[in-house]
Amino acid sequence: MKGMTLIVKKTTQLMAGIVFMYGIYVIVHGHLTPGGGFAGGVIIAGSLILVTLAFGSDFLKLVKEEAGTTLIESFATLMFILIAVSGFFFGTRIFFNNFLPKGVVGHLISAGVLPLYNIFVGTEVAASIFIIFLSLIIFKEESAQ
Repeated sequence: MKGMTLIVKKTTQLMAGIVFMYGIYVIVHGHLTPGGGFAGGVIIAGSLILVTLAFGSDFLKLVKEEAGTTLIESFATLMFILIAVSGFFFGTRIFFNNFLPKGVVGHLISAGVLPLYNIFVGTEVAASIFIIFLSLIIFKEESAQ
């Protein structure tokens, strides 16, 4: 796949960063507003998919990109599990226990470990959805040959 026209590519360059930053906003503010890790991860994956569609599969080395994305997904899942187990050891012997100070209600740093869970869930969801998209493209290109 070669990509789309110059107008679509330039528009994508403008919009993909904004969409990506909005996904980060949704993840980071997930404990204060509706949204969180899953919703923000889907938005981030959407921005990555937008870039891939606009610039084409020749723009990325898709097999290498899929392997890198799998590594990111595995790391995010591992970190999520480590934080959950850390709650067991640093807290009151309960998994997913909040072992960080809660802070002031309504501030960005006010929910203990919940923002960390949102960050790693968002990373894992974004990587998973992008892996599914890349796998479908690789399958389509291999079956067309």
